[in-house]
Amino acid sequence: YEGDLKAATKVRKMEHEDYLATHKDLTESVDATAGAIALIKKKMFDKKAGAALLQIPRMPEADRRKLQSFLSTSEGYSMAAPEAAAYEDHTGGIIEILEKLHDKFEDERTEAEKEESNSKHAFEMLSQDLTNSISTSKDDRSDKAQQKAKTAQREADAKGDLQDTVTSRDDDQAYLDDLSATCKSKSDDFEARQTLRAQEIEAIEKAIEIISSGAVSGAADKHLPSLVQQGSALMQLRSNSRSPNQVRVAAFLHEQGSKLNSRVLSALALRVADDPFKQVKKM
Repeated sequence: YEGDLKAATKVRKMEHEDYLATHKDLTESVDATAGAIALIKKKMFDKKAGAALLQIPRMPEADRRKLQSFLSTSEGYSMAAPEAAAYEDHTGGIIEILEKLHDKFEDERTEAEKEESNSKHAFEMLSQDLTNSISTSKDDRSDKAQQKAKTAQREADAKGDLQDTVTSRDDDQAYLDDLSATCKSKSDDFEARQTLRAQEIEAIEKAIEIISSGAVSGAADKHLPSLVQQGSALMQLRSNSRSPNQVRVAAFLHEQGSKLNSRVLSALALRVADDPFKQVKKM
């Protein structure tokens, strides 16, 4: 649209320049014919006025030849006052030609002015239409640019949200993995403790069975043959003040505590080595 407007403006400028030149020529022609008619009527028409009249650019060639013929006669340049009837008869035809030319130039000037007005109006309408089209096109481009910018911003926001989501997911997964590992560790620890508790209970029940049994010596020989043979230093130190059965039970608990890595059984072994058997039974 901008190219069309520039082209239309250029054409309009050329048309206006042509109109100004044409209007100037026609105006000069109108003025020249009117002046010549006035001079002829006043019997003041001379060679100088005639030469100027022949310079009218838009004069038809036939009329130009008639004027040249008129100017070539001595009567046409005579400043003496001939008889009025003879002068009027000689110039009447020339005045008629000039009046027709005058009217013709005026009509052409009026037509040129009308065409100029129409051309100017048409150009103004075209210019306004093209200007509106340019404005609309610029608005469309601006809207498209804004829409493109908004789309790019939405894409950037979406990428940022996606990255935040991925990061959050990874963090959650890491937390879940840590939590699962912690839970598994605690579960394994719990199962190990449960197993240890069951083994500790079993060891205590056997110790109680040994103590409560009427045949303590036989039970002790059955369950503790290795400990009796080993004769641990701790039990030997205390065997002088404790009964052999108490020593055997303490040794059994001590062995089970070491085997199971049970602090409870190890502590119980120490107490059994010191306390009476009745205290173990109460446990």
